Amino acid sequence: MIDEDGNLLGMMSPKEGMQVAQERGLDLVEIVPNANPPVCKIIDFGKYKYDVSKKERMQRKRQHLSQLKEIRFHPRTDVHDFEFKVRHARHFIEGGHKVKATVIFRGREMTYKEQGEKLLSRLVERLGEIAKVDQPAHMEGRYMIMFFVPDRAKKKVTPKSQKGVPSKGKVEKE
Repeated sequence: MIDEDGNLLGMMSPKEGMQVAQERGLDLVEIVPNANPPVCKIIDFGKYKYDVSKKERMQRKRQHLSQLKEIRFHPRTDVHDFEFKVRHARHFIEGGHKVKATVIFRGREMTYKEQGEKLLSRLVERLGEIAKVDQPAHMEGRYMIMFFVPDRAKKKVTPKSQKGVPSKGKVEKE
């Protein structure tokens, strides 16, 4: 038997424990029922339930659910379009999301699979500093697919490497 302050009251029968709890105006709660003898604690059960639910809410609040974001390309995607989509992929990865890069082959474009592979290898080079390849490029029907996940180790290294780089608005004098 443990009291509300965490002090050990010793072994007692359930009836005696209930009497002690009623005298103090609190509840007797069995904490470890499988122990020999079972461990009980004298607490305010309503307050206990409230604290448990509050902890669960805080854990759910802190929990970040990552989503799968998709970036689509074609084998003949131009440089500007590629850069635009790389910026989106970078934004998604920095947000902690997985990114699915898909190259879509239409019609006779299936004969140019090497262009899709080159495009995805360029994407790997551009995202290599903040992401790692979760699944390498593979074909699924007319789609060439590759998955990227945020690389936590690389994300922590990048801010340190940019210490000496001046920001856009400030000019360093020597």
